[in-house]
Amino acid sequence: MANLAALLEKSASTYADRTAIVFGDTRLSYAQVDGAANQVANLLVSRGVQPGDKVALSCPNLPYFTIVYYGILKAGATVVPLNVLLKGREVAYHLDDSDAVAYFAFEGTPDLPIGEAAWEGFQAVDGCKDFFLIKLDSAAPEPLEPPEYYAPLVAQQPPTFETVETDDDDTAVILYTSGTTGQPKGAELRHRNMRDNALAGADLFGADADRPDTYLCVLPLFHSFGQTCIQNGSMAFGGTVVMLPRFEAQAALGLMLKEKVTYFAGVPTMYWGLLGALDDSVDVEAIAASLRVAAAGGSALPVDIHRQFKDRFGVTILEGYGLSETSPVASFSVYGQEPKVGSIGVPIPGVEMKLIDAEWNDVPDDLEEDGKTAVGEIAIKGHNVMKGYYDRPEATAEAIRDGWFRSGDLGRKDADGFYYIVDRSKDMIIRGGYNVYPRELEEVLITHPAVSLVAVIGVPHESHGEEIKAVVVKNKDHDDVSEADLVAWGKEQFAAYKYPRIVEFRDELPMTATGKILKREI
Repeated sequence: MANLAALLEKSASTYADRTAIVFGDTRLSYAQVDGAANQVANLLVSRGVQPGDKVALSCPNLPYFTIVYYGILKAGATVVPLNVLLKGREVAYHLDDSDAVAYFAFEGTPDLPIGEAAWEGFQAVDGCKDFFLIKLDSAAPEPLEPPEYYAPLVAQQPPTFETVETDDDDTAVILYTSGTTGQPKGAELRHRNMRDNALAGADLFGADADRPDTYLCVLPLFHSFGQTCIQNGSMAFGGTVVMLPRFEAQAALGLMLKEKVTYFAGVPTMYWGLLGALDDSVDVEAIAASLRVAAAGGSALPVDIHRQFKDRFGVTILEGYGLSETSPVASFSVYGQEPKVGSIGVPIPGVEMKLIDAEWNDVPDDLEEDGKTAVGEIAIKGHNVMKGYYDRPEATAEAIRDGWFRSGDLGRKDADGFYYIVDRSKDMIIRGGYNVYPRELEEVLITHPAVSLVAVIGVPHESHGEEIKAVVVKNKDHDDVSEADLVAWGKEQFAAYKYPRIVEFRDELPMTATGKILKREI
C-alpha cells in the first residue's frame, strides 16, 4: 500500500504487543496506537472528510500527535502539522492557506495555551468546519460550547478501519516552512517522499526490527526532522518512541538513562544543552552503554561540541542535512565510518546533490587549495523532493527546475564527495565588497573559553555596507571577559575584513521551536 500509514499498520500486525510509544508512565503497544488511529479515521469519515482533504494538527510531543497523524492518513486525507507556538492570527493563516477542513488541537498549558490560539484561529476561517480539542485529562469534560472534545468523540468510534488506498504521488503531509523570507509556504510532500525518506534514514543507521531501537523524541513532531527520523522511522522498524514534549536537558538525560535510549537526534543547541547539564549526579557511563546513534541536523554542529560529546559519551555525532522541502533528509555522514567533522556527509541513497550558481549553472568540481570546490548553492534531486509549494505555482517554479530543488544554502564539496555548509545564502554578510560567512566565524568563536553560544550577524554600516557583529552568551566561569577582549581575540583569528568589530553579550539567544537560533529576531 502506498499510504504512509502502512508503516504503522505493518508493525502493528507483526509486533502487536511491542511498545510503540512511551510518555511518562504511559506505555502504548503497536496494537493500541493502530486501534486509536483507526478511531480517528472513523471520526473523520463520519464528519464527511474525503480523501485528499486537508486536516490540521497542533500538538506537542504527545502520543496524541502520532495517533491523530496516522488517523488522518488512514482516512486518505493530508496532515497539516502546525507549530505549537503559533498565535491565533498565525493559526488562521495556516488553516486558510492550506484549505484545512478539520482541525485537532491540544489544550496546551497556562504557559503555552495552544488550545486558545487554535480556537481563535479556527473561528476566523469559514472553510474549516470541525474543531477537536484534545485534553490530557480523559475524564468527561465540563460542557464547553462550541468546541468539541476529542476523547468522548473517538471513544464512540470502532477501533477497526479499512485504510484508504492512495497513490504514491498523492500528498501525505503539508509542512510549512519557517517563513524567514515572507509568509510561510506549505511544502507538499507525497506519500512516497515521506515513506522512502523514513526508510532510507532508518536504514542509514542499521535499523533492525529484530533489535528495535529506542528513540528519544525531543525534536518537535510538527517538524520534518522529528516526523521522519524519529516517528516514521521508528514505526517502520518496530521501535519505541520515548516522548518529551519540550526539550529540557536534565529531563532528557533522565529519560536516556531510564529507558535505555539507543537513538538520539537533535539540533546543535540540544547537544550544547546536554553537555552543559552534565554533573556528578548524571550517570554518563550508563547512558553511554545504551546509546548507539547520535544524529544532528538543522544547522552546522560546532567542532568543539563534536569533541566534547565523543569524549563524554563515546559516540560520534553524525551530521546530516535536509529541509522541509526534502522530507527532510538529503545527506548524512556514513554510519560505521569516522565522519569528517564539519561535513554534512554525502547524499543518501536515491538522492543527488550538486552546487549551482544564481542562474542554475553547475559550479565546477575544480578543487581550491584547501581541497574543496568554490562556494555554490546546494541543489537536490531524488525521491525526497517535494511536489511543490501548495497553491503557489510561481514559487514552485522558482524553487524546482528539471527535478532539482534549490535549497538556499551555500556549500562546498571535497574530493570524496562530502559536502560542507558554508551558510544560508541570505545570511551571508557582504562587508566592503567581501563575502563573509557567519558560520565560519561562529565555528571559531565558540572555541574561546568564554563563549558558550554565539550568533554572527550583519548590521548596517555607513561606509562598508554591513558590519560584522557577534552576539554571545558567556560561559558562567568567564564573566570577566569584555567585548573588547573578544574583538581583539577575533582580530588575531580572522582576516582583517572578517573579524567581528562589534560584540554584544546576552543571557540567552532567541530560538525557534526546533532549537535553531533565530537570527532575524537578533
